[in-house]
Amino acid sequence: MPESELLSVHDHYRHFENYTYVYPVVSRRAGGVSLGINLNPNHACNWQCVYCQVPNLTRGMAPVLNVRQLESELNLALTMLIHTDFMQQHVGPEMRVLSDIAFSGDGEPTSCIALHQALEVVEALRHQYQLPPAVKTRLITNGSLMHRKQVLDNIAYLQGMYGEVWFKLDAGTRNDIQRINHVHVNPQQQLSRLRACTALCPTWVQTCVFAWHGLPPDVQFVEAYLNCLAQVSSEIEGVYVYGVARPSHQPEAPWISAVPKAWLADFAHQIRQLGITVHVSE
Repeated sequence: MPESELLSVHDHYRHFENYTYVYPVVSRRAGGVSLGINLNPNHACNWQCVYCQVPNLTRGMAPVLNVRQLESELNLALTMLIHTDFMQQHVGPEMRVLSDIAFSGDGEPTSCIALHQALEVVEALRHQYQLPPAVKTRLITNGSLMHRKQVLDNIAYLQGMYGEVWFKLDAGTRNDIQRINHVHVNPQQQLSRLRACTALCPTWVQTCVFAWHGLPPDVQFVEAYLNCLAQVSSEIEGVYVYGVARPSHQPEAPWISAVPKAWLADFAHQIRQLGITVHVSE
């Protein structure tokens, strides 16, 4: 990338240099530079969230992983971030810290059948570069495959790598989940998967909020969502609430806009009243 170009929270472009799997971004939620791992370079996901910023998104699973290529790219990227002036050239002063290595790409990372090998690559390079505990290994997931033993085994393995899961919960009713995530999921089913995850690794709920046709979520939507959170309040680490800082590339994009700051602040306050830690990114 050009020397003068700064990474921005408004652009999580996942094509970096000639890499296939690894890309650096500035993350509002992570609070610094997140070294992303995209296990879905085929733009395939088993969900299709209306706010998703992935262009040409298709329904499907992760492709076959080239483990050696992932290892090479991650090694080169860590060298670049730690041992060169990349941060000074491309990151604003307030964000010049490596916050995490995050499995977060163009689709659901737990759909990759080689996820365990990818985790082993990260673990080995964490040791090689002596990354401190403050640099988390994060898995950002819609949680849809948390009923599978192989996936849960990987979550348990992640826990031993200063691991953390960010688990999607965008709504509290079947109809709203269908509208937002384009899947037929019962909220209790999603909560069951969330509990299975929290039992194995520290887990945060992540929730995207937005206005729909110019209107923020109504009282009934908020009540249903809060009811779901109340059921897991003692099991989760907290909630990351975030807005739509980057444009959607889905057909519903014209209907989506940011909620007012005052509405977002009140929403976060209601979550905190449940005794849950909340971090907000507009």
